[in-house]
Amino acid sequence: MSRLRPLPDPDHLPALDPAYLAAAPAAGLGPGDPPPRVLLLYGSLRERSYSRLCVEEAARLLRRMGCETRIFDPSDLPLTDQVAGDDHPAVHELREHAMWSEAMVWCSPERHGQISGIMKLQIDHLPLNIGGMRPTQGRTLAVMQVSGGSQSFNAVNTLRLLGRWMRMITIPNQSSVAKAFMEFDDNDRMKPSAYYDRIVDVMEELVRFTVLTRPHAAQLVDRYSERKAAGVPLDPSTDLSAVAGRR
Repeated sequence: MSRLRPLPDPDHLPALDPAYLAAAPAAGLGPGDPPPRVLLLYGSLRERSYSRLCVEEAARLLRRMGCETRIFDPSDLPLTDQVAGDDHPAVHELREHAMWSEAMVWCSPERHGQISGIMKLQIDHLPLNIGGMRPTQGRTLAVMQVSGGSQSFNAVNTLRLLGRWMRMITIPNQSSVAKAFMEFDDNDRMKPSAYYDRIVDVMEELVRFTVLTRPHAAQLVDRYSERKAAGVPLDPSTDLSAVAGRR
């Protein structure tokens, strides 16, 4: 059983004016091959979930920009510590997709001034370390939120805090869609608006930061404390900082 949601009409972008889209926004910033791999998470189980609809719009844009995308369906994800050792197929699959990714998009509804429980649950199931592998560290992250009322930034601020805690590179731009129920048509597609344009901006920026940091990912998350704990001293002949210091 796959918990990846299919993306309806992946190539249809009615709110986008292609004349203004950077089809290859990261051109010249780093290696574009293989295509950036982006995992998208949303924070509501409603049949018409606006956080999911925003994530789907983001995925279509990312595909248009040359990325591979996966949207995880959290509908049967257990509570943390509900299953001994987190030995549940949904948890295993979420972690596999996180390991596959090199960038993520998190979109949560704002509820009582905070992110939703479903959003936090998914992040809680992503440990910093799994058998020496790190499902989030060094990955780029874009944060978004939807609100039922006026525009707010409480949810994206919390997602930024969580991204920092998960040792991710959270990009500067973000999206907050107010009165989300008014921003989608009867076909569940986002209407042209400044809110949609901001999502385009955020996805362009995510692609740029992902490609820009790709060649340096290992060095950016290399830590003294972890080398010391693992008993792995640096080899002066391969330590780039030591080489630079001798110049």
